[in-house]
Parts: sequence; C-alpha cells; structure tokens
Amino acid sequence: MNILLVGGCGYVGGYLTDKLIIDGHDVVIYDNLMYESRFLKKVPFVYGDIREFDRLGKILNNFDIVIWLAALVGDGACSINPSLTDLLNYKCVKWIVDNFKKEIIFLSTCSVFGMNNNIINEDAPTNPLSKYAETKLKAEKYIVENSNNYLIFRLGTLFGLGDEFSRLRLDLVTNILTLKATKKIPLTVFGGEQWRPLLHVKDVAEAVSFSVLHGIKGLYNLSYKNFTIKEIAENIQKFIPGSELVCTDIKYEDLRNYKIDPSKFYATGWKPIYDLEYGIKEIHNVILENRIVNPNDPIYSNAIYLKERL
Repeated sequence: MNILLVGGCGYVGGYLTDKLIIDGHDVVIYDNLMYESRFLKKVPFVYGDIREFDRLGKILNNFDIVIWLAALVGDGACSINPSLTDLLNYKCVKWIVDNFKKEIIFLSTCSVFGMNNNIINEDAPTNPLSKYAETKLKAEKYIVENSNNYLIFRLGTLFGLGDEFSRLRLDLVTNILTLKATKKIPLTVFGGEQWRPLLHVKDVAEAVSFSVLHGIKGLYNLSYKNFTIKEIAENIQKFIPGSELVCTDIKYEDLRNYKIDPSKFYATGWKPIYDLEYGIKEIHNVILENRIVNPNDPIYSNAIYLKERL
C-alpha cells in the first residue's frame, strides 16, 4: 500500500512508521515538526501544516490510505487556544474526509467517555469533559457519517517508548510516575481510584499494522488493561524498590474515570504485546542512564511546551 502518515513525526508516528515499512508498505510522512528541530529518519518526508489544504490536496491522490495522527493532544494542550484546537482537531479532519475518498485511519481517544463507572464498550454513552475529547468526538462523528471506508481507534492512555527518533512524552501518567520514582521523588497520587485503560505506544502501531493487513474497518476501543492510578504507582513501586507512594484525598482537576472493554477489536485476532512492566522498565532505564539530560525540559510535555507557542 501507498500510505500517507499525517503527523508521523510524533510519539505515535515514530514506531508506526517503522512497523509499516517493515510490513512492506511505501510510507510518506507529512508533518510540520511542531515539537522537533530536525527529522533525520530515512523515510520520504513532506514538510507541511495540516491547514495547508492546497499542499495536501496536491499529493492525496498518490495514496491508498491516509493515517491521520495530526492533532493537538491532551486536555491541557487543547485548552490553551480552543478555537485553534477546533480547527486542527475537527475542521482539518472534516477537510480530509471531504477530499479523500479512499481509506482513512483516524486515532481518537477513550477520553470521549469522560466519567463512567462501568466497563464500557464502543456503544456506551460519550461524555467529553475537555476540548480535546470534544473535538475528537466531533471528528469521529463526521468520519462515521460521511465516509464509507474508515478505521477509528479510541486509544487508551499511552505509555512507554516509541522509536529512537521521536520525542518521548513525560506528561503521561505511567511515564511521569516512573520518572519520579527513578529520580527518588515521592509518587504523589491524588485520590488514586480513577481508572485508566493503558496502552503501550508500540501497540498502537501493532494494531494499525494488523488492521491494514487484514482489511479491518469500523470504530474500536483500543487498550491493554484497566488500572487505577494507584495501581499504576504500586506497579512502579514493585519495579523500582525504595519508591515512596504518597496518597492524598485531594481531588485532582482531571475528573476522567473510565474502564474500557476492548473485546470488539480483540475478536479480530489481535492482542497487545507490551505490558505495563515492559513500559516501566523502558522509561526507568532511559532516565537511569541519563539518556535525557533534562527531563524537566518543556519539550516533553505537550501543554507546557505549547503554552508559549500557541
């Protein structure tokens, strides 16, 4: 297949690029390098912004599949400039649906469920609590209503390392708690009973790869396993002896709480490969070996980095 990977230089796109090339596909990346100062991976690359519809329109017909990763990601990042969030996360997706009639693969988020104490499948009521979730849900609905050839994944909370080129995210719960434990900083958990469906970033690529190979279409929850925030911290404690866990009853501003049922996609024959311990070990080793000189650099947090740029 000829595949255009829009936003392919990010946390998810790095390993996904590698996996698709290993599978034998011809991959071109389209990206504006929002978080990067260079891109040296040996893969065809088009520098461009998703708002440049003329530029995108000139190359679309060269491809069989468009994988749309480009977005402002995360509640904090999307709250900085809501109108820009709506443009990038919804209106640009609407444009690609209107102008590309072959297969679209779109990555959404389980955040569209907001708060739900039940184990929820794809048919559960949505309840977006942030601009991020709201715009992702709008984009989902437009795709479903206006495309006959789509695959949508509602991703769980990601963790772990992607490829060696892409920026590591240290604003994700497992990654940031592992960073703190490695640095001997107490793991402060607010409440801790909030549920998150975790998913290793490499398993996103594995799921997309599997779907392309088997021609899978539709809308699916994608996660590995549900954990409470406290359980994530306790797993990190087990792996990094001496870690201090501090639980507080103070409510955290992030009200999301949901447990995901991914069995619809598992029924296709796909299963996740990478577990929580694997991801904790990856992040721990990167920090322990000082491969990241300054983990507090804003570049590792979407919201902090973008606050000065949007």
